[in-house]
Amino acid sequence: VQLQASGGGLVQSGGSLRLSCAASGRTFSNDAMGWFRQAPGKEREFVAARTYYLDSVKGRFTISRDNAKNTVYLQMNSLKPEDTAVYYCAAQSPVRVTFSRIYEYDYWGQGTQVTVSS
Repeated sequence: VQLQASGGGLVQSGGSLRLSCAASGRTFSNDAMGWFRQAPGKEREFVAARTYYLDSVKGRFTISRDNAKNTVYLQMNSLKPEDTAVYYCAAQSPVRVTFSRIYEYDYWGQGTQVTVSS
């Protein structure tokens, strides 16, 4: 099983990016996928899964899925410098009731860097 994250880059404050995470080797259910991020010197934190979001990204980020492509997306709008981090996609197998902790995920992508300049 592999999760391949892509779509990161350098963007100015207020800009947008769409991250993609393509899964191969297994089909994950809609509720199985999530996004985390890790800023320099900080712990990895939950960003989005199912219909839930980190408070600081609510209204700006949207998680979605293309079942035909076995791919989950993170649309990020109105980006801020504090959104700068390496973003990771992750998958649960089996799907758990809870989904915001690192240890609740079984598979991880390699991470994609998002840098927001002020």
